[in-house]
Amino acid sequence: MKNAYASGRAVTAAALTTTVLLSLAGCGENGDGDTAAKVPATLEVAGVTVKRDVKLHESLPDAVKKSGTVRVATDVPYAPFEMFVTEGEKELTGLDYDLGQALGARLGVTFAFTPQKFDGIVPAIQAGKFDVAMSAMTDNKERQAVVDFVDYSVSGSGIMVVKGNPEKITTLDDLCGKKVGVQAATNQFDLLKTHQKECAKAGGGEIGIQTFPKDSDAQLALRANKVAAQVLTKPAAGWTAKTADEGQAFEVVDDPAATGGYNASPNGIAISKKLPELTDAIQKALQSLIDDGTATKIFEKYGVASIAVKEATRNAAVD
Repeated sequence: MKNAYASGRAVTAAALTTTVLLSLAGCGENGDGDTAAKVPATLEVAGVTVKRDVKLHESLPDAVKKSGTVRVATDVPYAPFEMFVTEGEKELTGLDYDLGQALGARLGVTFAFTPQKFDGIVPAIQAGKFDVAMSAMTDNKERQAVVDFVDYSVSGSGIMVVKGNPEKITTLDDLCGKKVGVQAATNQFDLLKTHQKECAKAGGGEIGIQTFPKDSDAQLALRANKVAAQVLTKPAAGWTAKTADEGQAFEVVDDPAATGGYNASPNGIAISKKLPELTDAIQKALQSLIDDGTATKIFEKYGVASIAVKEATRNAAVD
């Protein structure tokens, strides 16, 4: 849900120029210039074997079929969507990267990721330097004017508590009268401030909002029981709960009324408007990965199954 500062995090990743490619073995071009033979017919992603769909491959733009590559811009790091496997190295991992590899395998092409500073991604697509972007990008009407989106998740703010949820917190209302940690100057801070009115109506007492410079500082307060909960982006909450102390430190509150998080918005794959055939192919490929359970496995790998969509929509954001 990167939307400048909308995710509660300033984008600070350096503009890197090295293209990160999935290593692929194969032979030369087919007689018609199609390079599908260079791409394996199957690829394992998140423990699932993804098979090529010949019909979907044939529906790709001729230029993509000839090159065998979809050029993907991404801003690294932004866990759990895009990360380096090892700090200081070039190899990528993350939800967006894995989903890109699965889409490429289904379409019979390579999704080649290149790190790019976030605020330069859309202009670079417009300039023809990239075909698509996979970077937890918020689908909004402003961006829809210059790129098309295929939406794959819906995410907003989430609540994280210590393992076992001793305070029995299940909704935002349960934060009333309790101390809650949050990063300062974020959408999550604004969410808590706005909810104070609901707490007053319910007579549950105000939320004791405790602000911190970074999410990690709020997590330390949560560990030390100085706050009853922490509010942060739901994807970040899911990833932290999955990885901290091997999943034994925290858990995420899943409010049935806000499965993707509070004030959730769609995240999409941004695609050049000059490539409508690619948009169609990616939408159909994504839907096939949703239908066969591959997408679910990828989201589960990163602890964020609740933000996955059941339908690969296009330009879902509305005013």
